[in-house]
Amino acid sequence: MFNKLCIIGVGLIGGSIARTARLQHLATTIVGFGLEADLQNLQTARQIGVIDAFYLDIAFAVQDADCIVIATPVASIAAVLALLKPFWSECAIYTDVGSTKGNVLAAALAEFGRVPDNFVPAHPIAGGEQSGVLAAVDDLFVRKRLIITPVDNTSTEALRKIQRFWQGLGSAVSIMDAEHHDSILAATSHLPHVLAFALVDMLGHKDEQSEIFKYAAGGFKDFTRIASSNPTMWKDICAANKQAILPLIGQLKDELDKIHRMLADDDYQQLFATFTYANHARQRFLNQIETTMSNSQTFHIQPGGKLHGVTRVPGDKSMSHRSIMLGSLAEGVTHVTGFLEAEDALATLQAFRDMGVEIEGPVDGRVTIHGVGKHGLKAPKNELYLGNSGTSMRLLSGLLAGQPFNSVLTGDKSLSGRPMKRVTDPLSLMGAEIKTTEQGTAPLYITGKAGLLKGIDYTMPMASAQVKSCLLLAGMYAQGETRVTEPAPTRDHTERMLSGFSYPVKRVGSTAVISAEGSLKAMDIDVPSDISSAAFFLVGASIAPGSDVILKHVGINPTRTGVIDILRLMGANIEVLEPREVGGEPVADLHVVYSPLKGIDIPEALVPLAIDEFPVLFVAAACAEGQTRLSGAEELRVKESDRIQVMADGLQILGVDAQPTPDGMVIQGGKIGGGVVTSHGDHRIAMAFSIAGLRAEAPIRVLDCANVNTSFPEFKDLVKALGLALVCTEE
Repeated sequence: MFNKLCIIGVGLIGGSIARTARLQHLATTIVGFGLEADLQNLQTARQIGVIDAFYLDIAFAVQDADCIVIATPVASIAAVLALLKPFWSECAIYTDVGSTKGNVLAAALAEFGRVPDNFVPAHPIAGGEQSGVLAAVDDLFVRKRLIITPVDNTSTEALRKIQRFWQGLGSAVSIMDAEHHDSILAATSHLPHVLAFALVDMLGHKDEQSEIFKYAAGGFKDFTRIASSNPTMWKDICAANKQAILPLIGQLKDELDKIHRMLADDDYQQLFATFTYANHARQRFLNQIETTMSNSQTFHIQPGGKLHGVTRVPGDKSMSHRSIMLGSLAEGVTHVTGFLEAEDALATLQAFRDMGVEIEGPVDGRVTIHGVGKHGLKAPKNELYLGNSGTSMRLLSGLLAGQPFNSVLTGDKSLSGRPMKRVTDPLSLMGAEIKTTEQGTAPLYITGKAGLLKGIDYTMPMASAQVKSCLLLAGMYAQGETRVTEPAPTRDHTERMLSGFSYPVKRVGSTAVISAEGSLKAMDIDVPSDISSAAFFLVGASIAPGSDVILKHVGINPTRTGVIDILRLMGANIEVLEPREVGGEPVADLHVVYSPLKGIDIPEALVPLAIDEFPVLFVAAACAEGQTRLSGAEELRVKESDRIQVMADGLQILGVDAQPTPDGMVIQGGKIGGGVVTSHGDHRIAMAFSIAGLRAEAPIRVLDCANVNTSFPEFKDLVKALGLALVCTEE
């Protein structure tokens, strides 16, 4: 993202920014700046590779830098801005990490007469009790909140770039005004620190202090942990945010006085009620922590419009996953272009980094994988966290079952509720040992069975590319042949890519056959655009009068083109231009022009070939004349959400006659109204209801949309550029 990143203050936060930015390839060069007193810390930072160079002269430090991060304590930010002023560049973006924002903006206003439009105030809600660069870690910000507090004149480009930068560091980014930020942090961070310091101060001054600390239980240690934080830093924070902290201290004193009276009056019933409310409130807080990373965004769509233009959607997610997996197991260096830089695929990438694979990128869809060979993976030091990616978890369970080490696969709340027995049961037939929850869900505890797996002849009860791929990957480590027969065709990216990596895999009718006899040879992979992502534009242009869209370089693997076939049966005008083959995968440009649709009975043979596209196909059916009936799609009930029920509920809210069935839906086409629907954290649901806005008669608001980033982070920008009136807000 940046050519030269300058960190002012290379301590815990600044050093962690530098370490993670280097790990994620967010900057070409990373330098540090400090004063003479910081010399030893800066020398250490350079020696351990956190920064490339350091300077004690601000002019040299910021020269040619295109991003400057002020990572000093809040009390010194005014002085840092004064140092920067003579060298302020309109070509750079400036940001900070201060935990109070009102004083930061005030300092900028005092120094410049206004807050510069290329200064983006930010605050990562992350830290620790230790300080200095030796305390820096490369995962400090992963799945932590980052709050940006822009002002009215903040550059949109600078804001977006800092938002992307922090997302690249692993943070979930929220945007709010500085006053709101300071009031929230006063309650959730600053007051607890004050309380911890005060309690330890009180007990520490008692005559019997040695016994108090000697016999203190674990609760005391846990509660007062934050009193180990830097006193100077917290003095400065309290001074900077005292206007928000003082009223809270008063409220806390009142609460303590109430409890004092309850005890003095023997009012234990009221004391129990107070403690019970607090207990339940904390549990609600913990529940929010579980879901806050995935439900903080809302899409607002104005009705009407059309799609018009030429675009290329991001790379195919299925192929992006598999390129990382097979490239890591290959001998040699694999170069990938068109890689999907979304959370699901990045989860797979990180998992293989955690198992010792050196992976460069992604940068603009380019990834370089230094393969370790089929038997070169190393035991991960921690659990492998896979976010929302069912593909990652199911395929990795097969791959890891045959390794010489144990592993644990975890995911977010949504992934942890999805069924895994469909892969763990057949893997157990091969001799794998995988423990799940009683419900058959993650986390998965995998005991490595290197050399002990045995090939099986398995007929899948339900068509699933993930199950097939899982067993084929396990078959690479099993004695004898592994034969997987599917009841209906599913996507064959795994088989095609294995062949591309020179690994022998056979196809006999509806059966895929693999054995341990083989190795993978590195190759170059050009990932085509994802037809599942293209589907939203295919439907959007088909339902909105006046639409005319060309989608470039789309993968048209015959096991994935069910969405095109179904739309054509409904009357869509979709033309395949310049069909060609790239890396063993068929690719073409797709030209779609508006055409009135009619309802159909969707052929069951096409269902497995369009299983991921049905949310948006339901929208097409809602806009078609007559009835559309889907059956044989029970798989939709166990995706990221119950896509049959969730889509039926949402369409009914929008005034559509949509009746769910156990394995599908019956939709009477007609008008789409407006309303508020929820995606239940399912990215495809969120995007499908957004496309419905093109034919809606009133605004549509879609809740819980942050998971769009798991598969298609560019969706909002691309669909707006083509003509949909969509606005995304943080809730």
